[in-house]
Amino acid sequence: MALRDLPVGPSRHLVRFVVTDETTFALKEESVDNARHEYDVLVHLEALGLPSVRAIGIAVRPLEDSAILVTEYLRHSLQYRRLLMRVPLTAGGYRERLLDAMASLLVDLHRAGVFWGDCSLANTLFRRDGGTIQAYLVDAETSETYAALSDGQRAYDLDVLVENVAFGLADLAAYHGRPELMDEQIAAAESVRHRYTALWQELHGQVEIQAGDRFAIQAHIRRLNDLGFAIGEIELLPGDAGTVRLRTAVAQRDFHARELARRTGLVALEGQARLLLNDVREYRAWLTYFERRPISSVEGAARWQAEVLEPYVARLRSVIGPGRDPLQAYCDLLEHKWLRSERAQQDLGLEAAFISYVAAGAPAPEVASGASALDLDLGDPEAMWGGGKASEGVAP
Repeated sequence: MALRDLPVGPSRHLVRFVVTDETTFALKEESVDNARHEYDVLVHLEALGLPSVRAIGIAVRPLEDSAILVTEYLRHSLQYRRLLMRVPLTAGGYRERLLDAMASLLVDLHRAGVFWGDCSLANTLFRRDGGTIQAYLVDAETSETYAALSDGQRAYDLDVLVENVAFGLADLAAYHGRPELMDEQIAAAESVRHRYTALWQELHGQVEIQAGDRFAIQAHIRRLNDLGFAIGEIELLPGDAGTVRLRTAVAQRDFHARELARRTGLVALEGQARLLLNDVREYRAWLTYFERRPISSVEGAARWQAEVLEPYVARLRSVIGPGRDPLQAYCDLLEHKWLRSERAQQDLGLEAAFISYVAAGAPAPEVASGASALDLDLGDPEAMWGGGKASEGVAP
């Protein structure tokens, strides 16, 4: 067991990190009542499968009204400062995906009846997830759980989030020495409200369609699936003038992750799974063309895993080291391949992309020394992970 020095954001409490058996734990000192409350909320979030850190236990000193809440540190995660401090604070790239992630996290919490109470960038950790970013709740000290939230509770939480995101982005603009960007950062923070509202409406709104229009139903379901949501129930309610109102009950945001696990047994984040499933489909199409025979989905997935994913992940492990997520590194490689092929106006192949990616230092914001490699001679230093377009690539 050893202490580990990790960066932490602004906090009212003392936080230390301990490493044992290659697992890192966060130790947060607070009052006994606060620690017990936060522990209960985090256990509740874990039971619901919501994105948050995992509570391990509490050590209590009752005579001093002091306790230590122990949580498992989220592997491969980043604080917002680490994610954004080396890239321009402009529209596009990491900032936009971070704002999407914050809005999505709040929607997920509110759908489950969780009132966050202190929504902020500082109380959130982020993981790169394929071409997207996934946000995780870290601090649940002010959180409360209910059967359902009122519109007023949701609106208050959202107001707090917008204000705190504005503060965090403005703080980064000051760090960059760009005070003239303050107004733009505040406007960007306000966009979280629109992102939240649009996603909430997509999930809870009723779509009016013509009676018997099965295509419209399928299109609505596919749109929700594209957002990562599996469909629990579909309800058709009478409408006006020959129409019906379509109402769907959505499950957790793991549609592609579950499909990837079913096909390959791989455990991945939702955004990673979406890119990997597209890679499976492309490889299967490539096999069908070059072997001049039908390739079943089962054979295609098995051969992709054995002939493509596993060999390249093994090679990537030796390059990226133990501190990075190898599946995310493979997703980065797919993105690198797509970007290079787009520039060349022809498919460069996965092997050529691998050589180029390694030569560039296999860059990622998780690697502190990788700042100089973010350019990759692509013009925009954020372009390496900009837009998740790897799914549009062609054969390996």
